[in-house]
Amino acid sequence: MNKFRTFFSLILFNFSLRGALCRLQIFSLDPQVKAQVGSNVTLSMTFSGAPDPVVTWFREDLPVLTWTVGSGEAPDVAVDHRGVLEIEGEGSLKFVNVPLNYGGNYKVELTKSGLDKAESTFTLTVFEIFQEVSLLLRPDPVSEGDTESFSLVYSMSAGVVEQQTWFFNGSQIFLTNSHYSLDQKNLVVHDPTRQDTGQYSVRLTNPFSQADAHLNVTVLYGPDEPTLQLQPSPPFFIPGDAFSLRCWADGFPPPTVHWNFKGQTVSESESGVLNRTHLQSSDGGLYTCTVTNPHTGRTSDKSLTIKVYEKPPGEASCSVRSANDHVDLQYLCEWTGGIPWAQLSFQAQSTSFNVSIVGSGIFGLTLAASDDLNGNPVTCLAVHPVQNSSCSATAVSPLNFLPTVTTTVDNVGRIQVTVDCLCQATPTPVMSWTRGTEVITNGTNSHISDDGLRLQIRSYNVSDLLQQTYTCSCRNPLGSQKREVQLLGPTISASSLFPNPDGSVLTLTWEVPPNAVVTGFDVQMKGPKIPGQNLIVGPGSSNDYYTILRKPGSARSADISNLDPKRTYRFRVIPKARTTEGEPSEVHRIGPGDGLSGSAVAGIAAGIPCSILVLLLLCGLLLFLWFYCNNNKSRQARYPVSRAVEKTITAPTDTSAHQLRTAGFKFPPDYNRLHQAASDLSLAPPTFVPPLPVRVATTV
Repeated sequence: MNKFRTFFSLILFNFSLRGALCRLQIFSLDPQVKAQVGSNVTLSMTFSGAPDPVVTWFREDLPVLTWTVGSGEAPDVAVDHRGVLEIEGEGSLKFVNVPLNYGGNYKVELTKSGLDKAESTFTLTVFEIFQEVSLLLRPDPVSEGDTESFSLVYSMSAGVVEQQTWFFNGSQIFLTNSHYSLDQKNLVVHDPTRQDTGQYSVRLTNPFSQADAHLNVTVLYGPDEPTLQLQPSPPFFIPGDAFSLRCWADGFPPPTVHWNFKGQTVSESESGVLNRTHLQSSDGGLYTCTVTNPHTGRTSDKSLTIKVYEKPPGEASCSVRSANDHVDLQYLCEWTGGIPWAQLSFQAQSTSFNVSIVGSGIFGLTLAASDDLNGNPVTCLAVHPVQNSSCSATAVSPLNFLPTVTTTVDNVGRIQVTVDCLCQATPTPVMSWTRGTEVITNGTNSHISDDGLRLQIRSYNVSDLLQQTYTCSCRNPLGSQKREVQLLGPTISASSLFPNPDGSVLTLTWEVPPNAVVTGFDVQMKGPKIPGQNLIVGPGSSNDYYTILRKPGSARSADISNLDPKRTYRFRVIPKARTTEGEPSEVHRIGPGDGLSGSAVAGIAAGIPCSILVLLLLCGLLLFLWFYCNNNKSRQARYPVSRAVEKTITAPTDTSAHQLRTAGFKFPPDYNRLHQAASDLSLAPPTFVPPLPVRVATTV
């Protein structure tokens, strides 16, 4: 209503001034005209300054209608605009059933002869009702990190947009945010991320209609770095255990999970769960989870080390050996195998042991030999995640030992003497052999075993073996021992005879010195022939011994049977070194108990004369001593009795001879006994009768 009032006021004002001014003027009511397609619309105007001017309308820069105001002539309308454009009385331009394409800029000019031209511009916007409005995504699909931007473009089958408003998840998008921009009909989203996933909407409006369109946009992303979860999750597993390993990663669409172990795919699934049961040590290692987005082609992976530990077989073992030319001791600790290898370390109660180093597998420690290491164990601690172990090694100096000698005959008939020096020491000692002052080496007639503990000497003649002293020396870093062996010829040191109760079976035993060279024994007998006993060497005469058995050098006994308990037998053993015979053993007799044995009889026969001779010598010695004592008594000096002093001494009648001797008196010799014959000396001596007491006067 206000616009019409203004318009009529302008007309009245125009008429009031008409003729008063000599200049054309145009007055437009609304230079911006909006019309719906197919409706009638007028670009209204008035003018002043001169009557009946010529009106010309231009569309853009082209004239489309010309008419002189107030004339009865029809306006001149461009051919292609006829039927749409009409002129009104004041020169206003009317559109009949205005088409959509008639929108645009229009200009009107008024001309009058003698006056200046007047003009004015209009803008006609023709709107159409919105139909079939939709949104499109470009490009499609959209990937996070791969797409610089994406656009939402609206389209429609009909309609003219006066204003467009964009929304994301129901909230209006303001272009003040640099993340968004408008490009004509497009909404541009820059550097899209997964947060740009959602519903986009556009609202199109014009003065005559409104339309909304929606589109759900998914921004593909991922996969992100995977997340791994192990159940259970101990520090390590042992053979026979089981585990479940899950892998997942954020991404759209959900990524596919691939499990890789030792270069091979072991599982492929969307769930991403890897199950392993009955684990073995070979199942330990690096497990890699690879996640893949099949639409973006992007991948990501993450790894986890599964530890399957297995203890080394058995237990740790320790040893000690010589090092640095048998000067130092090297202690070794070994516990190989297993996963992982055990960590080894040494400890000892020793003043010279002050190291703290650790090794694995086979671990060695070298120490200078010292007395405090002798006999003291050095312990190795073996630490393994599954189970620990320990062991110890003790170095010992060579112990005292006795050599042993054994004798055999080799296949070519030589005497072979084996001397064993079983020297015990830890570490294993170094052995050396000498013959006299000469060092023995391996040769034709001598051989030393690989460990040095045994010497073998060979010779056809036993006397060649008995001429030297053999010495074996044993040493290790902690000390040394030395022993000498002087070989003896074939010798028997002792022998015994053990018959059964009835005397029909006997066992003959014998011993030999430890250093005797003996290759065999001949068991000999003297006596009646034993039934079933084959003679090896018969007797030369009835009093000779003959050989009934031959035994090897290792034998120490012989069994003899089928003896006659009523007969007498004598046995002895002859030691031999090949063809060289030693002294026979003691002769052992078995038979009825009817007298002394031959050796006893011989001993008695030899002892009787000797006994008689000894008795005669003893008797002679006694007689000599008796005569000697009597002669000494008869030669004693006699002194006269002084009469100066007289003293009376009374001797009791019962004084014994012993008491008289004590008092200093001696009996006179018994001359009658001295003149007795030898045969009378064996009689008992007469009883001694002491004389009566005598009064003696002594003169002083």
